[in-house]
Amino acid sequence: MGSATVTTRSSEQKTNKGQRLNLRVSAAEKHLLERAAQASHATATQFILQAALRSAEGILAEETRSVLSPEKWSEFTTLLERPARVIPALAEAAAKPSPFRER
Repeated sequence: MGSATVTTRSSEQKTNKGQRLNLRVSAAEKHLLERAAQASHATATQFILQAALRSAEGILAEETRSVLSPEKWSEFTTLLERPARVIPALAEAAAKPSPFRER
């Protein structure tokens, strides 16, 4: 199977896109990407970069966002709103001087 190289640039620097990202794809994959880019009225680089950025943002959002059902949300907020309880071992540890403070 033949291969082609598609090059994209990082979007980290909006004003100075000096970073390069090389991607090796088969001829069929390259053709598919080029057709999709053309249908989107974009260059292959623009199309690939936008698709990759959307995917990256989605993956990172999944790692930083929690979704709860209405029932679980109600349970969660109830737990947050209840008064804190004293845990003797933690209270004892907190009362000791910190080894990280200057003496």
